[in-house]
Formats: sequence, structure tokens, C-alpha cells
Amino acid sequence: MAYQDHIIEMGQLIKSKNGTWDGINAESVARMRLQNRFKTGLEIARYTADIMRKDMAAYDADSSQYTQSLGCWHGFIGQQKMIAIKKHFGTTDRKYLYLSGWMVAALRSDFGPLPDQSMHEKTSVPALIEELYTFLRQADARELGGLFRDLDAAREAGDKAKEQKLLDAVDNFQTHVVPIIADIDAGFGNAEATYLLAKKMIEAGACALQIENQVSDEKQCGHQDGKVTVPHEDFLQKVRACRYAFLEMGVENGIIVTRTDSLGAGLTKQIAVSTTPGDLGDQYNSFLDCEEISAADLANGDVVINRGGKLLRPKRLPSNLFQFREGTGADRCVLDSITSLQNGADLLWIETEKPHVEQIASMMDRVREVIPNAKLVYNNSPSFNWTLNFRQQVFDAYKAAGKDVSAYDREKLMSIDYDATELAIEADERIRTFQADGAKRAGIFHHLITLPTYHTAALSTDNLAKEYFGAAGMLGYVLGVQRQEIRQGIACVKHQNMSGSDLGDDHKEYFAGEAALKAGGVHNTMGQFA
Repeated sequence: MAYQDHIIEMGQLIKSKNGTWDGINAESVARMRLQNRFKTGLEIARYTADIMRKDMAAYDADSSQYTQSLGCWHGFIGQQKMIAIKKHFGTTDRKYLYLSGWMVAALRSDFGPLPDQSMHEKTSVPALIEELYTFLRQADARELGGLFRDLDAAREAGDKAKEQKLLDAVDNFQTHVVPIIADIDAGFGNAEATYLLAKKMIEAGACALQIENQVSDEKQCGHQDGKVTVPHEDFLQKVRACRYAFLEMGVENGIIVTRTDSLGAGLTKQIAVSTTPGDLGDQYNSFLDCEEISAADLANGDVVINRGGKLLRPKRLPSNLFQFREGTGADRCVLDSITSLQNGADLLWIETEKPHVEQIASMMDRVREVIPNAKLVYNNSPSFNWTLNFRQQVFDAYKAAGKDVSAYDREKLMSIDYDATELAIEADERIRTFQADGAKRAGIFHHLITLPTYHTAALSTDNLAKEYFGAAGMLGYVLGVQRQEIRQGIACVKHQNMSGSDLGDDHKEYFAGEAALKAGGVHNTMGQFA
């Protein structure tokens, strides 16, 4: 509803109360309504699901229309990211937030820092979703509040042209509320546990849930060793649980992202149930590392598979886990991906050990032979050494082309000594274009960095500590932080405004009129940053 329509509607409502509501100002109500567009998390989930569906269709038509996100571990971080995006690009289109289970475990658990093994409280995930959207909604209220103040000033000055321009800006305001792709890990238990957590995450505003095919009680970070996968039917129960949760909550457009860790997972906890040759369970079991035996070779407690009349004994470890054959990871990823898409998933996530477009494409090409519009969410992970990986990729390309690489030591390409070389410059260009290249060649619809703000917080804090506690003293803060905030137009340099002080003053004036005791007077030191 347009701003003026809100005012008219509220004016009529106030008038209908026969004078008892005359202390309420219709325009003030209209402002508060626009500053709080989303009343519930479910409204947000439905709204953002529609955005993602629209973006997925746009990507299908043109692969340059891929989407991006950064992982955010606090509402303030997510808020500042979206404020920065609007400032620099003028729009939030195709820019999302990512909620990383790794960062929840490391930064938001009551147990303190934990590894990414689903040991943190599951309730901390929906709590962070709600927190992120609280801060994004506050960013809306703050920016609109500034427009309303400017509108009042234009009216007071009698500047009709500026007044109309500001009214148009209000009516065409783009919210900071964007889709969140939220990590539900391996579901934190069985399918029922997955369903219950999914409901909470959706209620908090999540329109996209990312779930992985690891065993929930053996879950590991995607870039650590010791990963254990489950048979497809076990995983699909959890995929269906997520869909049921979306449908129950009335978010019919909800997005499920199914992640396969099979490329780096060499173990399974279970042998899949198979009733007929070639069924899904039989395909899963076909990757097991087995030896053919006879009945006479059976030992006490052996587990044996009958395949085509042959007795096969899977290799079982002392941990009671079963081992897959070496070199089957890519084949398992392809089967996982096709199976997920055929059973209700919307997007895929293939966790790899390095960022290599052709490696990703080699699997996605096979998936797309079966499902042509298959799309990938890809983790541009900080666990990769991007500099070394891409320099080695260029080194290998040079060598394959017969180019002289004698000036380079492949294992030491991270060295600063190579920074100005032709090889390093080409590697950096490949890093720069990696997302566009991956979107075009490998079906990557969404690029995300899982843990960037974890690393930026650590880096900026280290730099400040080095300067402030060193010889620079207070100049370390002023040069490295405040002066940069002022000159780069960083919104939170006015931290009182960012925390809601001006919004509070507006409300005080609505409630108390001229009797309002406001914080934003001439003695507020934030005026030094006008």
C-alpha cells in the first residue's frame, strides 16, 4: 500500500472512533506501519521464497544472473552487509544471507566455541534467523525514518519538488529483508527431529533450508576428515520432513538445498536395504569396498551381501563403519544429486576439496544429462587456500601447454616472491572470474562464502589491537577505524543512530508531542558526524 493510502486508511479509522483516538496522528501510524512491513517470520519466509524462485527462473534463462551471499553470525553483521550493498549497488537484487552451522557452533553456542559437529543447541539456529531478520527490519525502519525526517524538512521549507521526490522514494523503498539460506546440518537427529527444527527455522523466516547426507550423530565439517554418509532413503526421509514442514507452515514455495558430502566421505554407518537388483539401495551398496568369499570363508559376526549369486563381504572397520571403494566419490555425488532432485530437492550442494570449475562441471554435466535445469549452491569456502589452489591450476595449465615453468616451485607458489609474476596475475584473474565462470560452466546458481565475517572480525580486531596497544595509541583507532568510517560513509559511524536512538525520538514525539524528552538534541555528540 502506498504511503498516502496508509494515511487515508488510518485517518478514516481514527475518525470512526468518535474523538477518542484524536491523540493519534494518522501519518505517524502510516510511518510506523511502513517501518514494520513484515509482522511475522512466516511473512518473511513466503516473501523471500518468491524472490528465490524468481531468481532461479532468471538464472535458468541467463546464467549471468547468478546469486551471492556471505555467511553472517550476528544480526548486526547481516544488517551492515545489506546496508553496504544498498549503498554501493543501489539494490539488494540477487544478494542473500547465508547462515552457517559452523559459525553457530563456533560463535553462538552456550557451550562456548565448538567444532562443526552438530553439538551446539539446535534452538540457536532459529534464534539466529530471527535475530538476523530483526536487524534487517530495523535497517528498514532506520532508513525510512531518515526519509521521513527529510520529508518533514522539505515541507517546512516549502520545497514541493523535493517533497514529491521523497514521497516517491518512500513508495519505491526496497527492503533490506532478503532470503536466508539456513544450514540445518544433518537434521540434528531422525526425520522427526529434522521436521521439528525445520518448522522453527521457517517460523523464524527461513525460506531455504540446506541439509546434508551425513549421519547426524557423526556429522563433521565438510572440509574435515572422518565424514560418514547415510543411504539415500534415510536422507530422503529428512528431505520429505523439510517439505512437510514448509507445507504445514503455508510456505509452499520453500526451497530445499540438498548437500552431498560423498566426495570426501569414505565411510557409511549402514548398508542400505535392497529388495531388487539395481534399486537405490543396491546402487548405494555397489560402492562398498567388498571382497568375494565363499560360505566356508564366513567368520563369526560377518556381514555379507548377496549380489548376483556371489557372496560379498564389505570391509568393516573396528568402529563398525563400512568403507567405500577408493575413487567412487564423484560417482556417489552424481547419484546423490540426481536422487535428491527426483525426490523433492530444489537445489544441490556438492562439497568439494578445492575450487576448480572443471571438477565441479564434470559432476554437474552428468547430473544435467538426467535433469537439465539442475542448479548448484556452491561453497566458496575459506577452508580452501584460494591463492595456492589457483596458482597451482595455472602452473598445471602452463605445463600442459608446454610453457616453461622452471621459474616456479609448484609447492611454494603461495610465497610473496611470486606475487608480481605472470602466473600469479593470471591466477588472481581466475579467482576474480571464478563465480561467473562457475555459473556459466558448472550450473552454479548461488555462490556463497560460509565463514567470511568470522575471518574479517578476527583480522580487523588483530589490526586494531596491534595499533591501539602499540605506539600509535588512540591514533590507531582514529586512523584505522573512525577516519575510514567517515570518509567511506559507513553508516554505523553514527552508532547512536544505528542503535535506534533517532527512531526512539520519533516515537517519543508521536506519543508525547512537544513534551517529548528527546536524545537527539544539540548536545548529542553524534552531531559531530553530520
